[in-house]
Amino acid sequence: MSLGYAEKLSYIEDVGSVGMSEHFDTPDVLQEKIQRLAMLVQKSKHLVVFTGAGISTSCGIPDFRGPKGIWTLQREGKALPEASLPFHRAMPSLTHMALVALERAGILKFVISQNVDGLHLRSGIPREKLAELHGNSFMEICPSCGVEYMRDFEVETIGLKETSRRCLDKKCGARLKDTVLDWEDALPSEEMNQAEKHCRMADVVLCLGTSLQITPACNLPLRSLRGGGKIVIVNLQKTPKDKKAALLIHGLVDKVISGVVDILNLQIPPFVRIDLFQIILTQALSIDEKYVNWNLRVASVHGYKAPLPFIKSIEISFLDNQDYKAATLQNEPFQLKRRTSQSKSIEMVLKFNFIDGCGCPFTEINTPLNCEVSADHFKLDKDAILQKLRDTATDESCCGQNAVVERNFITSPKTDVTVYAIVTNVVTYKKISEAVLADSLCNGIKRRKDANGPATSKKRSKVHRRKSRL
Repeated sequence: MSLGYAEKLSYIEDVGSVGMSEHFDTPDVLQEKIQRLAMLVQKSKHLVVFTGAGISTSCGIPDFRGPKGIWTLQREGKALPEASLPFHRAMPSLTHMALVALERAGILKFVISQNVDGLHLRSGIPREKLAELHGNSFMEICPSCGVEYMRDFEVETIGLKETSRRCLDKKCGARLKDTVLDWEDALPSEEMNQAEKHCRMADVVLCLGTSLQITPACNLPLRSLRGGGKIVIVNLQKTPKDKKAALLIHGLVDKVISGVVDILNLQIPPFVRIDLFQIILTQALSIDEKYVNWNLRVASVHGYKAPLPFIKSIEISFLDNQDYKAATLQNEPFQLKRRTSQSKSIEMVLKFNFIDGCGCPFTEINTPLNCEVSADHFKLDKDAILQKLRDTATDESCCGQNAVVERNFITSPKTDVTVYAIVTNVVTYKKISEAVLADSLCNGIKRRKDANGPATSKKRSKVHRRKSRL
């Protein structure tokens, strides 16, 4: 969970059991349980996964109740753990991406999450197959028309409060609200209804990294028992629902789930993060009409006043031209003004320096100062361009690739708005040891023949429950 989120929560005295001791199955027992779980997953007709903070601790996000959890340390009067990187730069864990592999193979039918870190959506789990019971720190929603907006920055409020932004639908324009619950807020009915429906349908509910203490969410897996379903719990601490579990595994979630995926011969896809920003060039003639006054602005696609949290600074220089002074923009809003003659066409070089947590230190983009605008600005296939970026980043195992995904021209004042997409992180995930895999095959678990390839080979499903926007 985010330390910021924990600090925003209203104070309550009783947060349940904290500081619980961790238990680890012996290597032999753990291996045998992984094989049993793989068999259950392989035979399942409707697999539902129920996740808690434990699946994100390997992402650098501390949990709440573990030995070094936020509430555990608070109760002991100790300093809170320091995040290893900004919350908005957290990358999906091996478990997150393994679940994507299971979903794309048609095995995983639904994910229920108690986390607010947004990593399930970032990983590639389709929105219509995900219930975020406690909200999403990076999501805003329009209370009027229901459109969701996924952000690259942490929304500033919690408790379903109004934010500073409005719905982009011209027929609506209502003020947006955050989606993260405070203690007294009721769980969202639409998310809860979907979660209950899929738990009733489930023949296996796999609980990952959760203490199963927070009600009413913790009772959802029990819905499967009425229809003959089974509950599997993978957690390092004991939970109040352990006696209800058909299989109880005390082991690291990443190791357990990667083992299952490996036995089923499914490939864990890489994670490719693509961030967006816009370059806005406005031009106006000087009073004597001899010069063109340019105003350059680099802004978020979420609004001119929204932050650009992944950009540290922008260095601007001019190709083959000594008449124009270079500049370094270090604070938002990133803005620069220059003047040229009407007959001159000048090319700027923008070097974007990224913050820690991005996979590359910088990238460069050339931007011409040109009074003419091409009609091609309106013929870009955004989905195809983004897919090509993902494919290239995966093939090259590096980031920094960028491309134009949208262009618009405004006549008054004369403005060129260009949206760029840039690959800022590429993460690959290693499989477990071949020894575990070999042993599992000897125990009669068949490997799936319809294994999916990397995440970049398939497009995400269309959202049915709600429309989403960047």
